[in-house]
Amino acid sequence: MDSPAFLLAFLILSGITVTSALLVFVARNLMHALAFLVLSFLGMAGLFMTLSADFIAIAQILIYAGSISVLMVFAVMLTPLASRDNGNSLYVIPALMGGAGIAGLVSLVAIETDWAEHSGDALKAADFERTVPVIGDLLLGRYVLAFEVASVLLFIALLGAILLVQDRDGGDATGEAQ
Repeated sequence: MDSPAFLLAFLILSGITVTSALLVFVARNLMHALAFLVLSFLGMAGLFMTLSADFIAIAQILIYAGSISVLMVFAVMLTPLASRDNGNSLYVIPALMGGAGIAGLVSLVAIETDWAEHSGDALKAADFERTVPVIGDLLLGRYVLAFEVASVLLFIALLGAILLVQDRDGGDATGEAQ
């Protein structure tokens, strides 16, 4: 990150990511909150790209901005209209205090940690060429069962959401009888 262009891109993407994450919290419409969440996921992918973590950036786009966002859209669309507002509750203040405490703890750890710095010579293309196959072998070898279990669990959750919103009187979810 020696170039001023990389620094500028990093700062812009950081601003987009943090702003969209805050807008997720304050959005009243659940679909708007979901759109801001997708923007935050894409901003994180851009941040990974500026940090030369290409594999993680692509995984961020595929897994979070793609799959998880589609799953959330299905969950929101299967939710009754009366439950879609993001109204106030009595847990807002404790959640704000908890979030501020966690943010303070993460900030303290980030500031107090002695981070090792790598020069441009240490990050070579050969390192990237060795790392990606190892990650791929682990994902499709040793940890394939965990991914398969997660996909089945997400599928069952989606079926459960469909069953929960299904009308028991023979009509569809909108309340119209067939």
